[in-house]
Amino acid sequence: MILEVFGSAVLGLILAWTAAHRLAHRLPARPLVFCTGVAGALFGDFVTRTALGPGTALLSLLGAVVISVASLSLLLRPTGRLRRRSATA
Repeated sequence: MILEVFGSAVLGLILAWTAAHRLAHRLPARPLVFCTGVAGALFGDFVTRTALGPGTALLSLLGAVVISVASLSLLLRPTGRLRRRSATA
């Protein structure tokens, strides 16, 4: 169980680093990205392990990856400025 939690945290860090490296212009500050990646992975591991029970380490890690990616995707900002049209136009 400890190795599973450690593995989830490492996966969250790897995913956060990859997102911060590839999408730096669309993400907020790096500490927030890293914290979100790790927290999402740990939460995903917790939810998956609670739902499936013990003995499903690979599925728990898969759940950690899915929730971590979903959490990181919530941090993305639009690439360009949003153009708002006025009510009179």
